[in-house]
Amino acid sequence: MRKYSLTIAIASLFIFFVQAQTKKPAVQPKKPTGTIVQTAMIHGKALYLQYCVTCHQADGGGVPNLNPPLIKTPYVLGDKKRLIKILLQGLNEDIEIDGEIYSNAMPAFSMKDQEIADVLTYVRNSFGNKGPAVTAAEVKSVRATLK
Repeated sequence: MRKYSLTIAIASLFIFFVQAQTKKPAVQPKKPTGTIVQTAMIHGKALYLQYCVTCHQADGGGVPNLNPPLIKTPYVLGDKKRLIKILLQGLNEDIEIDGEIYSNAMPAFSMKDQEIADVLTYVRNSFGNKGPAVTAAEVKSVRATLK
């Protein structure tokens, strides 16, 4: 009987240590992975074609003196918060990019956080751009500051 109890005790300790070693770490916030970025690019392209292509053109080149290009500009590749604010609030002031003034007003868009993140991720990674993805959490954070 004593031998049997010792065997059970050892087995219980073994199970305890195995479970302790295989415990999952606390959930970390999601960082954009390849698959998430690929999905954002697909959704973002569809949104770009729906909302942006008329003014910024299929190649992201914009329209001279009216709608700015989205190709390697500080507005696109610079501060994400500024870019997010432009989509959330619109832009109704002249802006200068590479010595050229653009004066057409851009409306605010009432899209969901994920939609804004997707279209901005698409723009920041298309037309020769190589920028970090925009996340829905970043959009939500900026949106919260505007209320």
